[in-house]
Amino acid sequence: MTHTSPDQGRTPFFSRPAVRRLLPFVLITAVALVFIFENRASVEIRLLIPLVTMPLWVALLISWALGLLACAVTARRRSTRHARRGG
Repeated sequence: MTHTSPDQGRTPFFSRPAVRRLLPFVLITAVALVFIFENRASVEIRLLIPLVTMPLWVALLISWALGLLACAVTARRRSTRHARRGG
């Protein structure tokens, strides 16, 4: 009778592919959010025609969210294109 330890055959947490892909995102997001919320001054921003006064952190947060949305759309489009092509 052989005795196997429960850890045998498990991949270390930080070696898992999903964690390795997610870790840079989490770190960049944390730094970005600190930067965004440290900039609390009100600024004037021109949105094509109107001139809007708002806190800088709101403008930065909107830009960050739009960047995340663009990244998600691009990644999804890329994955469906690769799946359709067969790899």
